[in-house]
Amino acid sequence: MKNLTLAVKKEWFEQIKNGTKKIEYRLYNEYWIKRLVGKQFDKIIITLGYPKKDDKQKRLEFKWLGYKVEKVCHKEWDYKYKKVFVIKLGDKIGI
Repeated sequence: MKNLTLAVKKEWFEQIKNGTKKIEYRLYNEYWIKRLVGKQFDKIIITLGYPKKDDKQKRLEFKWLGYKVEKVCHKEWDYKYKKVFVIKLGDKIGI
């Protein structure tokens, strides 16, 4: 089983956890191109920071629905447009 693990800040983790945020962004750069382009995953694991593997309170799992590439304006980038991977979060898996 191949998983994509994405660490996020508390603000984004809480929004994903309560269902108001259903996508995650990653900058379109060499690092993320190598990790995402041409790849398929079974699920996405969203973590609050970098928790221990057995810390289930800081881990959320979702079905993989793929991604698209877009230009997005966001407060994380001082409201400047950046080319990003928009990673879609599917249905929540597990608890």
